[in-house]
Amino acid sequence: MQNLKITIIQPDIIWENPQANLDNYTEIVFSVEHTDLFVLPEMFTTGFSMNPEKLKEPMDGSTVFWMKHMAALKNAAIVGSLIIEENGKIYNRAVWVFPDGKIQYYDKHHLYTMGQEHLHYSPGTEKLIVNYKGWRICPLICYDLRFPVWSRNAENYDLLIYMANWPSLRHHVWKLLLAARAVENQSYCIGVNRTGNDGAGLKYLGDSAFVDAKGYATYLGDKPTIQTFELNYSDLQEFRKNFPLLNDRDEFTIG
Repeated sequence: MQNLKITIIQPDIIWENPQANLDNYTEIVFSVEHTDLFVLPEMFTTGFSMNPEKLKEPMDGSTVFWMKHMAALKNAAIVGSLIIEENGKIYNRAVWVFPDGKIQYYDKHHLYTMGQEHLHYSPGTEKLIVNYKGWRICPLICYDLRFPVWSRNAENYDLLIYMANWPSLRHHVWKLLLAARAVENQSYCIGVNRTGNDGAGLKYLGDSAFVDAKGYATYLGDKPTIQTFELNYSDLQEFRKNFPLLNDRDEFTIG
């Protein structure tokens, strides 16, 4: 199985301005010579906005079109969450676009009630496992990180991805939980956060992260940046073989 190159894009999101953000991401994407996957943060075109009626897009809207265009031009998959309206409901939706234009998506399950997200968005009900280049990948969104049962590796995935707008007030929790999710699920874990300040007055310290299955992490600091990591499939499988903790998982279902 081949290794997987993942490019983390850690931006300072321009508040509620999709086109300006897409223009910025276009420059960033074209600056990367080769990768297999671009990962953007939560609500990457708007910031964590509670104004979805103004900012919502359909699945055939301009942002998903941009994602398909970038994926085709760079021959790489791209994933990030955005505000999507479908069948009369609005979702904080992680859209995964393959190089050939195929789309899969995951709707955020745990809505952030303290930020009134549940008053504006509908929750998703199902996890998504993406099969890409032989890797099994589970994309989740921000607040999902706090809930280990939902993140649990019942599907034998190889990589967890969390797309987030995780504020500075709880920054230490971000770092602790990313490492915990990697270790308990014996999986690579990628966390992509934003920097700067949003229109709701929240500050973000970035520290997007690459964490291996043993919990060793690399953080990207508090400035807008991009970085590509190469994930080694053989190393992960060898670790699981030599220390097969997933064989002792408890059996249960989520009601």
